[in-house]
Amino acid sequence: MVVFSRFTGYFVAVAQFGSIRKAAEALHVSASAIDRQILQAEAEIGTPLFERLAHGLRPTAAGEIFLKEVRGWQKAYRRARVQVDDLKGLKRGHVEVAIIDALTEGMVADAIGRLTADHPGLTVGIQVLDNEDIARSVAAGDVDFGLLLQSASTTDLEIRATAAAPLGVAFPPGHPLQASSAVRVSHTLDFKPILPGPPLVISEQVHALYRRQGMDATAFMSCNNTQMIRSLVRQGVGVGVLCWLDVAADVAHGRLDFRPLRDMKLAPLTLQLCVAARRQLSHGAREAIRYLEAGMADEAYR
Repeated sequence: MVVFSRFTGYFVAVAQFGSIRKAAEALHVSASAIDRQILQAEAEIGTPLFERLAHGLRPTAAGEIFLKEVRGWQKAYRRARVQVDDLKGLKRGHVEVAIIDALTEGMVADAIGRLTADHPGLTVGIQVLDNEDIARSVAAGDVDFGLLLQSASTTDLEIRATAAAPLGVAFPPGHPLQASSAVRVSHTLDFKPILPGPPLVISEQVHALYRRQGMDATAFMSCNNTQMIRSLVRQGVGVGVLCWLDVAADVAHGRLDFRPLRDMKLAPLTLQLCVAARRQLSHGAREAIRYLEAGMADEAYR
């Protein structure tokens, strides 16, 4: 952001990464340049902004105050830019979006590809976060909107669109489960189920589902990365107990097949597109939401 000094960008990056070296790598500048800017600021302010610890840097009390104010300035700058961009329609602008890991392939990339092709002056920033971090980022105004599996903390969120995203079983084409229209947890036992592990948002629900069937979920293979689970399933190691969103792209390309679980007491999962309650959205954000809503309608399991 050109309005702010070089120092503010360096300062926030060091606070975020806890290391001048890591901040330098992320910003593609020299560590000495960052160190020099911070030392100059500390000399001007008259107090240290960071504690120099053995394992890295941590903001001092003064640093925390400064960090809060800098982030406030950045948000105010973004709001001003939104208003200016709105005066120009969609000739230019920027949209910040937060999504869950399950959406890093397929629908979101397709929708954003169409959006930026139709509006070349519009740029999009994408943050891949866990479910609750998305809810917090949307509510705090750090992003324009977020795509997440239904959140327990929706008080400060407004849901703009939803899509069904059931839990189910993923397996390679030609697998015996392909002939089944209704699959239950008990049907997975003969096919080496691979379960999602923490911190994946569906992990707790899947493990509880197996426990209700009198099964010890820890007795089965598990993994905390859905991409790895899908790879194992494609290799024929077992069947993956996943959410539809995790495998939709693989199913569309014929790499996997999927059947929703039909067990009783299985709470349905829903993909939600959320914005902060009472937030005024820019033209660019509203247009991005329109493209994503269309993508969600196509991606919903039927």
